[in-house]
Amino acid sequence: MLKVGVLVNPVAGIGGAVGLKGSDGSDIQAEARRRGGRPRGADRLLALFATSPDLATRMRWFAGGGAMGADVLAEAGVECESLHEPGTDTSSADTQAVARRMRDRGVDLILFFGGDGTARDILDAVQDSVPVLGVPSGVKMHSGVFATSPRAAAEVLGRLADGGLVAARLADVRDVDEAALRDGRTGSRFYGELRVPELAGFVQHTKVSGREDEGLAVEEVVQGVLAEFEACTSPLVFGPGGTLLAVKEAFGCSGTLLGFDVRMADGTWQLDVTSHMLEALEQAKLLLGFGGGQGILIGRGNQQLTPTFLHTLTPAQDVCILATRSKIASLEGRSLLLDTGDAALDEAWAGLWEVLVGYDDRLFYQVTHA
Repeated sequence: MLKVGVLVNPVAGIGGAVGLKGSDGSDIQAEARRRGGRPRGADRLLALFATSPDLATRMRWFAGGGAMGADVLAEAGVECESLHEPGTDTSSADTQAVARRMRDRGVDLILFFGGDGTARDILDAVQDSVPVLGVPSGVKMHSGVFATSPRAAAEVLGRLADGGLVAARLADVRDVDEAALRDGRTGSRFYGELRVPELAGFVQHTKVSGREDEGLAVEEVVQGVLAEFEACTSPLVFGPGGTLLAVKEAFGCSGTLLGFDVRMADGTWQLDVTSHMLEALEQAKLLLGFGGGQGILIGRGNQQLTPTFLHTLTPAQDVCILATRSKIASLEGRSLLLDTGDAALDEAWAGLWEVLVGYDDRLFYQVTHA
């Protein structure tokens, strides 16, 4: 089940309707309250569940304590685990603390309700280690991390839960100087990038008569792997399957269709390797496809991947899943499955993964234990 962390900036948007052009700083927030300003984050979160009430039971919810999310989820009738109890007056330090707690708790996605300042705080806290989606609730929204509305955010969440095609992209975090804005000077500054999910279909240039052409789609995957790994100096472990065989051939090796092959750090190849040979590798990268039908990612057909070897890898850094969009769509929303023989490892690796589906093109997809 998808694990979503909700982070509400309790003062987001409080200065907008009363003409203050932002909500940053305790003085501005006090003036906004004096003028009758109201924050917008809680209302936007309630609107999301009003749009899609079924989301409440389709995923596990985590939230910042009190006004930073937990109180609003309780009002919406959504059970959650509360992380970090803020004081009466929240600050950017509270936002960063909640984001870090969510990262450490292993959430698949941080769903935040705020503006550019909130996005900056999350960036400072977790960088791009966790996918993030913003629901616009502040005054300034120059960053590219926001859904267009609560309804749009709910659609992304529903698509993730259904196993639909959801793209993974890097989006700019930008912000403006509010004091300059009040003086009539505009212009935003770039602060970094966050990983963001967005709805995706089939790539137009790989379509033939409305359907994805498998040959062209595989070639897109091959070019994506070459761009990312051709200059890699770590041992590259290639799994079995037709797509992986095409990748091996692009690297200049005939390879084995049903076995594991390794391109060593010196450029030589070891073909059809055993589990013991994999366990002897250091700082390896693993490239995997998955079996059709049941969608087994690890286990059964790839017994060479022992827990001993897998424990040497960090999923987000060392493991790359390859597939075409058509193959993902053929799962009909079922999660990819882990059956490593180590229950704790299966649990630790379950979550929202990125799947490389083309050149500079990735999707988010759920992986769970069998």
